[in-house]
Amino acid sequence: MKKFDVYKTIQLIIFVCLTGLGLLIVIGDSELYQLIANNSHIRILCILLWASLGLSFLFTFMDFSLFSAFKREYRELDFAVYSDPVSGIANRYSCDAVIEKYLDKPLPDSLGCIMFDLSNIRDINDRYGHMQGNNAIREFSSILKSASIDLCFVGRNGGNKFLAIFEDCSNRKIKEFIDAVNTKVSQNNASSESIPIEYRYGIAFHEGSDATNINELIALSNNRIYSERK
Repeated sequence: MKKFDVYKTIQLIIFVCLTGLGLLIVIGDSELYQLIANNSHIRILCILLWASLGLSFLFTFMDFSLFSAFKREYRELDFAVYSDPVSGIANRYSCDAVIEKYLDKPLPDSLGCIMFDLSNIRDINDRYGHMQGNNAIREFSSILKSASIDLCFVGRNGGNKFLAIFEDCSNRKIKEFIDAVNTKVSQNNASSESIPIEYRYGIAFHEGSDATNINELIALSNNRIYSERK
């Protein structure tokens, strides 16, 4: 798509340059100008050539516009397919796409994951209604997304569960991510206009024989949400 975009841009530039060059030649050469003005056949020929050039420019511009519209529709469709409509971050389908890269393969030493549980979402729904519950999901999703930049993939794994996958993991990166999430949640909860967010998480990384594939790694991080006090 990018190559096509560049190609059409170059075409438009060439047509503009040719049009400008042709006008300069005609205007700058008085003999040529008089010849065109006095000879009907040359005048008709010039009109046809200029019309062909103008139509070529028009059709190229239309192609460019249609392609730009197609790209916008493609981005919207891509967002609809891969993004969760409530949270605005990657959906379960996107999570599965990342997981599928490691299915039926030995677990890389550099792969780690964190499963989050938005633990007070049921209480928010009961006390304030599902609209406020959705707002809490969106706020927490935004926090995870902001904290994950240049560190990991994050997505909503369904319900009140969120998954972070580190493909180049280290204890430092996990700590940096968790610290950022803790800080941003504390800032959110300190605001009088926000409903406090409560969450738990489980970390799985460098587990040896306890997790030999990605499904076991994710399951282990999910189990640790409830087995380890935060």
